[in-house]
Amino acid sequence: MKPIESIMRTAPVIPVLVVEDVDHALPVARALVKGGLRVLEVTLRTPAALDVIHAMKAVEGAIVGAGTVTNPDELKAAIDAGAEFIVSPGLTENLGKAAVASGIPFLPGIASAGDIMRGLDLGLAHFKFFPASTSGGLPALKALAAPFYQCKFCPTGGITAATAPEWLGFDPVLCVGGSWVVGKGTPDEAAIEAAAREASALGK
Repeated sequence: MKPIESIMRTAPVIPVLVVEDVDHALPVARALVKGGLRVLEVTLRTPAALDVIHAMKAVEGAIVGAGTVTNPDELKAAIDAGAEFIVSPGLTENLGKAAVASGIPFLPGIASAGDIMRGLDLGLAHFKFFPASTSGGLPALKALAAPFYQCKFCPTGGITAATAPEWLGFDPVLCVGGSWVVGKGTPDEAAIEAAAREASALGK
């Protein structure tokens, strides 16, 4: 099993995290891991993101990666901050080659057959289907997965606790990305842990 596949199989939901304040990093990561979600995608959408990745790595059991990585410079910055895997919203040859050369587990975003073929050319077979709900939803992914039977997917974007089970019921889907698990603002550890527990039970 490739390292990215074992990360994708760790839990049915990868929380997609937008953390504005580095002081929130530890409580959020602690609560998620306690609730059974060990794979944490910290998006590079805030100035604090790289520090948040670094801080979350102190939580035992957490597998911390960087999301919203769009170019080789961000890739390097995320790896330097300690990211253990990389997620991108799309796939360019530039980023793909840099990620493959770095050796880090990499989950690039795709929304079309051309995107998947570009990934396969780079030796990649694990993809984030993004934005999932507005790119044709599950019917579109089923249509794409048929010719690319060797590929596995993590649909992300517009997925909720209510719709996640339907996605997870499709065999090529190993996990889903979800931003619903952690709300904005000061983290409520008990609420995050409860949401994480519910999310981690979705794949059962």
